[in-house]
Amino acid sequence: MSRGRVLNMSDLTPNPRALDCLDAVADVVSVDADQTRLVEMIPDFDAYFASLHVRANADVLNAGQRLQVIATSSTGTDHIDVKLAEEKGIEVISIKHDYDLLDRFTATAELTFGLLFACVRKIPFAFDAAKQGNWARVLFRGHQVAHKTFGIIGYGRLGKMSAQYARAFRMRVIAHDPVPFECEGVERVDLHTLLGESDIIALHVHLTDETRGMISWDEFDRMKDGVILINTSRGGLIDEEAFLSALESGKVGAAGLDLIHGEWRKDLYNHPLIRYARTHDNLVITPHVGGATFETESQAIEYTAKKLADYLRSLT
Repeated sequence: MSRGRVLNMSDLTPNPRALDCLDAVADVVSVDADQTRLVEMIPDFDAYFASLHVRANADVLNAGQRLQVIATSSTGTDHIDVKLAEEKGIEVISIKHDYDLLDRFTATAELTFGLLFACVRKIPFAFDAAKQGNWARVLFRGHQVAHKTFGIIGYGRLGKMSAQYARAFRMRVIAHDPVPFECEGVERVDLHTLLGESDIIALHVHLTDETRGMISWDEFDRMKDGVILINTSRGGLIDEEAFLSALESGKVGAAGLDLIHGEWRKDLYNHPLIRYARTHDNLVITPHVGGATFETESQAIEYTAKKLADYLRSLT
């Protein structure tokens, strides 16, 4: 391949020179992330450095007649139609399996506990009241987490970090993962046991065809009344209809989400979960900021750019 062209829609604010390594092998054009613009521009590019805010869907992949590779500086790839890319022979580069790099990134596990305390101490709602001069502290009486049971579904990199943090807060920690593990201070249990014994449940699972909708009606029925649910993985893991029912009934006492299924839709204001959160105080949602720290994004973008540069060199 002669000198290629790379379309970049990733935000380079954390590291403006992160893509400099591509200069030796390709011409890079950076534009703001926009779905319509992506479809219009992709026919003229060999590579796409992806933004999480737009989707490399069928419209994009069908339009990218010369597209050979998509790079994303993320572990998740649900913003990319990976199956169609594979069918079209388009390589997808991510950092999903770059464990030495990922072990430096604690931001998402940290946010798990940010969301947890937002739920159990009602911090967002207490802050709203304080800003209005309402000092009604008894309205925001919450719970301490010490001596509660913290259940982790998915004992991978982030699950292990969350276990360390939970133990620091004096919680009993149990975890479920299909891969056997042994860890001092963490009890491995089956999923049904975890659902039934946990006061707090944290999801740290990759979204696949097998895990999509894994938390649904039956799983909510098995949970303790008033359980706290934290999801910093992917929205598609949870059956939305069952989840809303559990929130409304109090089966789920509170939930903290960093993502929701359908976060690319243009009418997010009317998303059922966002609509619910506007009128209830047992749901806290953040806009997929788990990995959005300067430290994490700077390293992830630069590392992914180097992987993309190596791949483009391999084509020459």
